Amino acid sequence: MACLRFPSALTPLPRIARRTRTSFSKPLVSNPRLSSSLVTSTPSFSWENVMRVAAEGSHEADDPRNLRGYFHKVRICNRGTESKSEFVPFVVEDQVVGYIHKGFTDHLKEFPSVFTCMMDNNGQYVDHGCVTLHASLSTPEERTRAIGGVIECLGELIPGIRNEHYPVTSAFGVPAFFSLERAAAPYFGIKAYGVHMNGYVELNEQKFLWIGKRSDMKPTYPGMLDHLVAGGLPHGISCKENLIKECEEEAGIPRSISDSALSVGAISYMDIDGFRYKRDVLFCYDLKLPADFIPNNEDGEVDSFRLVPVDHVANIIRRTEFFKPNCSIVIIDFLFRHGYISPDDPGYLKLLQSLRNGDCS
Repeated sequence: MACLRFPSALTPLPRIARRTRTSFSKPLVSNPRLSSSLVTSTPSFSWENVMRVAAEGSHEADDPRNLRGYFHKVRICNRGTESKSEFVPFVVEDQVVGYIHKGFTDHLKEFPSVFTCMMDNNGQYVDHGCVTLHASLSTPEERTRAIGGVIECLGELIPGIRNEHYPVTSAFGVPAFFSLERAAAPYFGIKAYGVHMNGYVELNEQKFLWIGKRSDMKPTYPGMLDHLVAGGLPHGISCKENLIKECEEEAGIPRSISDSALSVGAISYMDIDGFRYKRDVLFCYDLKLPADFIPNNEDGEVDSFRLVPVDHVANIIRRTEFFKPNCSIVIIDFLFRHGYISPDDPGYLKLLQSLRNGDCS
């Protein structure tokens, strides 16, 4: 497929064939225990497996007050800090908007009309070395178009293209410098934002969470457990409107109900995996649902739902790797706020603090 053409004001990009995956790409992962990067094959567990683990009674070696299983889930989402030195800042208008692996910049150097790599005479990134954009790209529209063309030319070096754009900013809520294809966000180390909602009901003074099992056709984390509703925050939509949209698409929740969802804070994490540097902030919501509500997926991304007692959900998180990793830490936050983890549990404050390990800005 040919690369996109650019406005005449720009030097044309070199026309190259779409690339195939090279040695830096991570291998496919079939076991969710091995990596929190893109899981592209279906894990082998069923709802029967999930419910059996969920209902198992506690024993001395698995005391619910033992927070070790929760800490493990936080670590899965916050790997690779020892590799930070392998990345250089991505700077736009004197603001750091991301971090790019030095190896990945070798590909960006082939597009000098779009990217400028600031190095010494020996081609090394030292002191204030960084990657920035060509000075001719002065508007968000020009930058979006030019970088989008590069991403198209890179082909399978950036897998999972969704044609969904994230705003690129120095902090949440400030004007975007440009927008970037969602799949490319980790390769440029930009901060990405999302909305995650815990949908719960109360029956006989007990709380239950609606849990979804992702479709086996999902390109990421197929077949794994998920929130009732979650999604990335695209360019040009507010958190609440995005949540209401996702509620309708993922669970068939009408606006008359989803409009009552409560904003309850945010979590953040930083995960470095090969050339990918994920800097995510997830805005968390709780929605108390009518006892007779039954979710219905509208977009084909969820295979099925189950209503599970909250303490059983806690068992699943502590004992297994069934949940999509970032969903685990959003549910851990729910457990704090609803009293399932208490200040008397050893490690309470350390675990609470760890839910915001990333740049929450």
